[in-house]
Amino acid sequence: MAQTPTDADVALSIQERLYPELPCFGCGQGNPKGLQLRSYPLAQGEGVVASFTPWPEHDNGLGYLNGGIIGTVLDCHSAAAVMLEAERQGWPPLPGADLSYVTAGLDVRYLRPAPLHETVELHAVVTEADEPQMTVAVELRFDGKVRAEATAIWKRWRPRP
Repeated sequence: MAQTPTDADVALSIQERLYPELPCFGCGQGNPKGLQLRSYPLAQGEGVVASFTPWPEHDNGLGYLNGGIIGTVLDCHSAAAVMLEAERQGWPPLPGADLSYVTAGLDVRYLRPAPLHETVELHAVVTEADEPQMTVAVELRFDGKVRAEATAIWKRWRPRP
């Protein structure tokens, strides 16, 4: 049965509400040295959004945001969209799994440089969802332009003995 978040839950990010102790480098609120990305739902079915302000250490050597960091925030932001959809569909983690889904693929396309010293916006939408697999379209935007985009494939985490 799908759960409906309470008003108090809505004030928290998806990450803080659904997996607050996760130590993931990109989105784990339980990792004090990580990026601690916080994503928030838009209206039903319109996706999730986040803002991310790079650190000086995220320099690609040319004064722009490093591609690996871009890939990380795209992956982790797509995770928020997937975990929210899983909650809405009533697909909790299976016995022995820490999360409902894991990244199975991330096809990133770098379209133009992303700034190192400005806040960028992230937007993700689940484009296909069934219990075994979800597909997410995710973008990193700045100044009204898409700087990087990705298609993320997420598979149901089915722990093996």
